[in-house]
Amino acid sequence: MKIIKNTTMLLVIVLFSSIIARAQTTTVKDTSSKSNSTKMKTYLIERDIPNAGKLTPEQLKAISQKSCSVLQHMGPQIQWIQSYVTGDKIFCVYKAENEELIREHAKEGGFPANVITEVSTTISPATANQ
Repeated sequence: MKIIKNTTMLLVIVLFSSIIARAQTTTVKDTSSKSNSTKMKTYLIERDIPNAGKLTPEQLKAISQKSCSVLQHMGPQIQWIQSYVTGDKIFCVYKAENEELIREHAKEGGFPANVITEVSTTISPATANQ
């Protein structure tokens, strides 16, 4: 069972790679510290949400609006890139300065962040040609 879960997670990461390959690291202005810039990291968030695949367009819109509202309050150090809705999960791709910001966003938004994985690198079909 663990092998299936790990294989599924790897497949999801590979699927996301084409989306985030060009934006692996972004530099943003950090006004809260002595440094002039901070590296944004890419994170894959797994959210366990029973029957997520059966959510209506209106429900998905409401979730999206709540997430965007929380992000607006948190500032530019965290960004939502895209999410994928499956049967009982939603997989999200975020850019953030650190994992704690991902956890804060989930807490403030009232939705789970069951697994948070930092993406170390990405590959895509283009990788085969490099």
